[in-house]
Amino acid sequence: MANHGNWDRRSVLRGAAAVAGAAAAAPLLGGTAAARTGIEAADALFKAGRFEEAGRAYEKILKTDPGNVRAARQRGYVGLLSNRFPEAEKYLRMAFDLAPDDKDTNRLLGDCYIRQDEFSRSVPHWRAAGKEVFATWFGALRGEAYQIHGDTARLPWQQVDPAPLVEGSVNGGPPKRFMFYTGAPWLGMSAKVAEEAGLTAVAEQKIDYLDGTAWQYFGVLESFRMGGIELRNIPVEWSETDQTSPGGGNDGIIGTWIFYHLLTTFDYAGRSLILRRPTPGTAAEVRADALRAGAEPLPLWLAREHGVHSRGSISGSGPGMVGLSIGGTGESAAIISEETAERLRVRIDRDRPLETFGHSHPVVVYPCYPKELRLGAASARDVYCGANPTMRPAADGFDTLGAFFHPFYKPFNITLDFTGMEVYVGQGKAA
Repeated sequence: MANHGNWDRRSVLRGAAAVAGAAAAAPLLGGTAAARTGIEAADALFKAGRFEEAGRAYEKILKTDPGNVRAARQRGYVGLLSNRFPEAEKYLRMAFDLAPDDKDTNRLLGDCYIRQDEFSRSVPHWRAAGKEVFATWFGALRGEAYQIHGDTARLPWQQVDPAPLVEGSVNGGPPKRFMFYTGAPWLGMSAKVAEEAGLTAVAEQKIDYLDGTAWQYFGVLESFRMGGIELRNIPVEWSETDQTSPGGGNDGIIGTWIFYHLLTTFDYAGRSLILRRPTPGTAAEVRADALRAGAEPLPLWLAREHGVHSRGSISGSGPGMVGLSIGGTGESAAIISEETAERLRVRIDRDRPLETFGHSHPVVVYPCYPKELRLGAASARDVYCGANPTMRPAADGFDTLGAFFHPFYKPFNITLDFTGMEVYVGQGKAA
């Protein structure tokens, strides 16, 4: 992350330090000593990824202590993780009414509204959260955002490594090569592509990037076409830097905000990106195909604007929260903290340190070799991973075992259904 909580393209593109660990519990903004005991128990459930139980615990607190801001905010966050928007908004508005200046509440409310394409409603909350760039950017959107035209697209990959690339057209221009990555939020592109498309910035900021700096510019794009699917009136970012970006000479990056508007299958085995209009019918077809292929439905959670998570395991850990970093660059199948690797008795090769970047800072990661990575029925044994000795707690508030990266998914196809909030991981090519 860049300073002041802004996303840093170095973190987005290199993806070396995964979302792992948990944020320290914030101090209560109100409540009695008895309620504090209850909030600690509820927070422990949330931290362990037992969200439904945590939600009931927060509700119990609110029945006896309706002024408890943290309980209201966390109960809203439980709903937001699963895209249950009425539920999320109910409790987040409760927390906001109790403490209008609380930055965490405002950020979650801003996220709740942009997930529903209610950008104008998000503006005052991003401003109150201290994210003025977002407030200005989203305030510039007019009319219906993320208009979907077309029903299906199957995009062949132009390359697989160091990052998979697909073609997309910006404002009707010639095809450009885009990397895709669920570790990135928005649709981004180079300054050259933005200039060719005639984009005008409505907001800008300077960030750390690789070994230097970069300028980020934010605007509104009229059209982005990916095969048979076109999206119109969408927020877009472009960057200007003297650094060489990883990813194999791409013109831009497609992030999670695009994917959660569609029913997306990352067909690694078939070397294609499959995009569908997210209707109940297409979702039912995809689910039926996945079940026939032996892919069990896994829970899907979306944290803090773009963090994709599900349940998986590492070296016999048992089910735990894992980040799904699909696409992007990377040589290791997973990144875990050194502490987690030691606890799970994963072999670490400290004689071969790898210097890379993560969370805007240089980091040294050591090769490690878990006996197994597992995501539902999909597994990999004795694969090359990375153990990060300086992995910091994530801002999401819950523990993760680590994050699964690009190499893990190569034998499989992975579908993210943000309407039903389920993940399907199938063996081989997608149907």
